[in-house]
Amino acid sequence: MSLDNLNQAIQELYSQNGFELIPLKLENEGGRGRVAGGGDADGSEVMWVFRCCDIQVHLPSSLLLSHCLNLGFGKNPDLGFCIQSSLPVSIPFRGFSTLLNGAAKTPNYMRSWNPIPVPHRTIPEPRGQDLDFVNVAHSHLINSDWAKLNSMSTGLTPYRMKHIMLKIKKDHVLSFEFFNWVKAQNPNCQTLETYSIILHILTKNHKFKSAESVLKGILGSGSIDHPSKLFEAILYSYRICDSSPCVFDSLFKTYAQMKKLRNAIDVFCQMKDYGFLPRVESCNAYISASISLQRGDIALTFYREMQRYRISPNVYTLNMVMCAFCKWGKLEKAIEVFKRMETMGFSPTITSYNTLIAGYCNKGLLNSGMKLKILMEKNGVRPDDVTFNTLINGFCRGGKLHEANKIFSEMKANDVVPNTITYNTLINGYSQVGNSEMGGRLHDEMLRNGIKADILTYNALILGLCMEGRTKKAAYLVKELDRENLVPNSSTFSALITGQCVRKNSERAFQLYKSMIRSGCHPNYHTFKMLISTFCKNEDFDGAVEVVREMSERSIAPDSDTLSELCRGLWLSGKEELALKLCKEMEMKHLMPEGFDKSKTINFRAESEEKENGENF
Repeated sequence: MSLDNLNQAIQELYSQNGFELIPLKLENEGGRGRVAGGGDADGSEVMWVFRCCDIQVHLPSSLLLSHCLNLGFGKNPDLGFCIQSSLPVSIPFRGFSTLLNGAAKTPNYMRSWNPIPVPHRTIPEPRGQDLDFVNVAHSHLINSDWAKLNSMSTGLTPYRMKHIMLKIKKDHVLSFEFFNWVKAQNPNCQTLETYSIILHILTKNHKFKSAESVLKGILGSGSIDHPSKLFEAILYSYRICDSSPCVFDSLFKTYAQMKKLRNAIDVFCQMKDYGFLPRVESCNAYISASISLQRGDIALTFYREMQRYRISPNVYTLNMVMCAFCKWGKLEKAIEVFKRMETMGFSPTITSYNTLIAGYCNKGLLNSGMKLKILMEKNGVRPDDVTFNTLINGFCRGGKLHEANKIFSEMKANDVVPNTITYNTLINGYSQVGNSEMGGRLHDEMLRNGIKADILTYNALILGLCMEGRTKKAAYLVKELDRENLVPNSSTFSALITGQCVRKNSERAFQLYKSMIRSGCHPNYHTFKMLISTFCKNEDFDGAVEVVREMSERSIAPDSDTLSELCRGLWLSGKEELALKLCKEMEMKHLMPEGFDKSKTINFRAESEEKENGENF
């Protein structure tokens, strides 16, 4: 068989099996020699664009031939022999979601990758009553006679259901309708095998949303005691359903979307064992889930696996990788990915720039963030509200309110509408530096512009007023929360407690703390420390001890300076026993802070008395 006839025969085989192949010619490296299974006399290699399940892959004939054999397409002995003799190495791919480069040379790890053959299991053919039932039910189904089917529902068994589904598998609409009918009429008939069959039918027909809905239903029900059982059920019914690799891809993606990272990576490893790889969109879902769970390390490890198996990333993948590096504190790595984007054939998007600008701002490198904004504008990418909000937040955190205001003015000049996040960031920035007046003006401006204030807006305003000791005005804003149907949270109470502490009103501050607990809000370490310090300044050491005990009930330990200040106050006020008792309680609960020296605290009164006696003498 000639080479042209071979390529034509392969193209026909793929077409018959539902795949699309388009020949493409690319120059071979250096224009030298021919590649086995697909070289032309002019030194170029015949390339193919392989399309299946929304996957598009460029493959040289050498890899395509191996794929053809693994799928078992070549029934013609002459064609099979010709294909086999054309292969330089065995490259056993079954599922393609990776954009392989056009070089003929195969990486070493690919040569050593020998997937397990997909097992082929059959279901015994129905006989007698089972056969009659299946045939009658099939007839009613194709005639949409659901009334007669309803009368047969009690006679349905998992075995019969499987055979009915296999008979109608080419009609995915009818198959899904029948599956849902059984779910309503006789749910006990639905087993892992019947779930697997409907998944094969839906994914082969590119009905991925429906397949993911089925998967979420079964995985969310908790009916599977071990996740690997579902993979095995899908695997064992793969050939009998004449399925496609997309079924495993859907399983992996669904686990990722449900944020079941361990289960998703188990499926990924099992897929590799049998020669399947997920699509890049599914890989993106896994990386996104990892980042949302604050597991940037897992996201980056998985990205390295993608590189290892040549699953080509897209711009969304790279944006998320940059985000993971930034969150992990590896800004220089994020910059490397950004610089490599163009060499990989991608143009940075607005998200690419915003991610890196956020990375710069989080590191306090505000000038670098500004330079990147200028670069994105030069490259024709228009900054959006996220760009401006990120820069405003960076300048506010650094206490550079003048620069933050300049960015705010530029934002409005560029017709980018400020939103609630913009105003909240600025109001909080002014509150932190004790300028509640400016915060109030911004609040008025946002309301005039029709931008609704949220609880974060009010918390920032209340904090600004409380830091200046203006607790009456803050209390008025708290009443306003009710009118706006907003519920006070932990930050609201912390701000109010701060106001009372600024006024040295420790009793009122502690009452607010009690109200905070009753409301179901949780105080943080800063709130406790502020309360203890205020009680100590007022020389109300009993109140300070009560706060420390409240902390210990929540397994929060004070720092050594705070505890030392309290213990010294207790010794100086003649409450040695209470100080010793408090220290003992802290030790018993394993909450004694590091660096706290009890002996120095105990000897503090004696040293003070000696010093006082010496001065008197």
